[in-house]
Amino acid sequence: MRRTTNRLTLLTLLATLTAPLVHATRATAQAPEPAATSALRDTIELIAADQRALSRRYGVAYSPAQRERMREFYTSWRARLAAVDFEALSQEGRVDYVLLDTELRYRLTTRDREARQYEEMLPWLPFAPTIMDLEETRRRLEPIDPAQIAATLARLAQRIDSTRQHVAEVWSGNAGRRSTTPTLARVVARRTGMLLQELRETLQHWNRFYAGYDPIYTWWTAEPYAKADSALASYGKVLRETVLGIRPGAPEPMVGDPIGADGLEIDLAHEMIPYSIDELIAIAEREFAWCEAEYRKAAREMGFGDDWRAALEQVKQRYVPPGDQPRLIRDLAREAEAFVEEHGLLTVPPLAKEVWRMEMMSPERQRVAPFFLGGEVIQVSYPTDGMTHEEKLMSMRGNNPHFSRATVHHELIPGHHLQGFMTSRYNAHRGMFSTPFWGEGWALYWEMLLWDLDFPRSPEDRIGMLFWRSHRAARIIFSLRFHLGTMTPDEAVDFLVERVGHERANAEGEVRRSVAGDYSPLYQAAYMLGGIQFRALHQDLVGSGQMTDREFHDAILHGGRMPVEMVRARLTGEPLTRDYSARWRFAGDPLSRR
Repeated sequence: MRRTTNRLTLLTLLATLTAPLVHATRATAQAPEPAATSALRDTIELIAADQRALSRRYGVAYSPAQRERMREFYTSWRARLAAVDFEALSQEGRVDYVLLDTELRYRLTTRDREARQYEEMLPWLPFAPTIMDLEETRRRLEPIDPAQIAATLARLAQRIDSTRQHVAEVWSGNAGRRSTTPTLARVVARRTGMLLQELRETLQHWNRFYAGYDPIYTWWTAEPYAKADSALASYGKVLRETVLGIRPGAPEPMVGDPIGADGLEIDLAHEMIPYSIDELIAIAEREFAWCEAEYRKAAREMGFGDDWRAALEQVKQRYVPPGDQPRLIRDLAREAEAFVEEHGLLTVPPLAKEVWRMEMMSPERQRVAPFFLGGEVIQVSYPTDGMTHEEKLMSMRGNNPHFSRATVHHELIPGHHLQGFMTSRYNAHRGMFSTPFWGEGWALYWEMLLWDLDFPRSPEDRIGMLFWRSHRAARIIFSLRFHLGTMTPDEAVDFLVERVGHERANAEGEVRRSVAGDYSPLYQAAYMLGGIQFRALHQDLVGSGQMTDREFHDAILHGGRMPVEMVRARLTGEPLTRDYSARWRFAGDPLSRR
């Protein structure tokens, strides 16, 4: 694919200007220069832009029209990609080829998953095709007959009301609760409720296009449209309150949407993780065992013998007073920045240190994010005056200085903020291949590396870092078992409280966030697994003397977002084929007894 002279000149100029910041001292393990580019970059940018445009045009979730158009789009691009001369590509181009083909295949597979989910919802939403068809007709700018539309809206309102009455009768009479699959029914009902709200918003938007602008439309449809909108609102209330048990002002029940073993295998292949689910759980248990051994060492230093839970309790009680948390976070952030620079671990652009900001998280948001959230803006969880006494204590205990010392650098530098800063400036086209194994794995990897470099200054600091490390091991176990259907959200909360030592409210927030559907199914497992991948790659390249720490870390950030196996291919020159699949056993054989 073409690369313009101006673009190459600019990239060369940037490489020249930033060369003094790289501090390379010896030849790398084939690490690409910051200006290294891929012949497929323009193609990927084009596909990403076209995909966004199509998503805006076909904007109704689960719409068959959207699904078929996107399936056609991905299939067409796979065929065009197959015509590319793979052997003529550079290593960067081959990396992009494998990434793009893997992504297109996955997007096609998830269209099939979406179709199955839509079929599960249709008995709850038999009127959905009517609303979708109305919107699709409008998007095609086809003329309408207001009298016929009024009749359609009247029938729509009746269909919604009859569906609502049926669902209310079934669940009010406990038939739904006596069902052999009540949990599955609630899973589908929750998904249905979210789609129902989107359908209502779609119908409202559709109506605004005509109402007031077409007087004949308004004359015919004002009443039937109002009835249809009211019927949708009433049905949504039945789903929330009668089926899901959600009460106004109360936290929502923890109902997720598990994808099953087949779904997990598909997602693992997409993330290039060549391990079975049983092997991944064994990896987590192995990490848990390491954490518990280190917990006991720290507990002994604190005078608690092997009772690491007592040591953990003492650490939790060492929180700062209300109002002091922002100052603590500022100091911890500056300490981490100084540490990585003084040890020559990676390049931190001065602007990256200048532009990050801090905001306080709302009490409502803290229910699903009881700890920090990061990036260019670090969002801090700490009590507000509107919280209950119990909520205040749990928030302070869970965000004590020793816990926070392990999370501030995770969210800012060298973690998420620096990742975002660099990936918006280098190989930004690879944002299409963004994965939590790279994003969260990198931030967790730094917790591991800083531990090895004695960043924790005291046994209390080590307890804080171990809490988070064991939490990430727990995430692998409870998230995989949740999607397998062998662990409920309530059981996951108990698991975090009993095995990790979480405050119960914080554990509920973690599980609620994990199962709500806002994150991909493997997101929670990706923290530690991605961290282990980066750690293994660091051992291979830095531990062997092929690269310095700075060369290794800068090369990763310059390369952009991608599954970590492809990071390895970039840095080592791993031979790639057009049908390349995951093969790197980065954690050895976790089921071996040796």
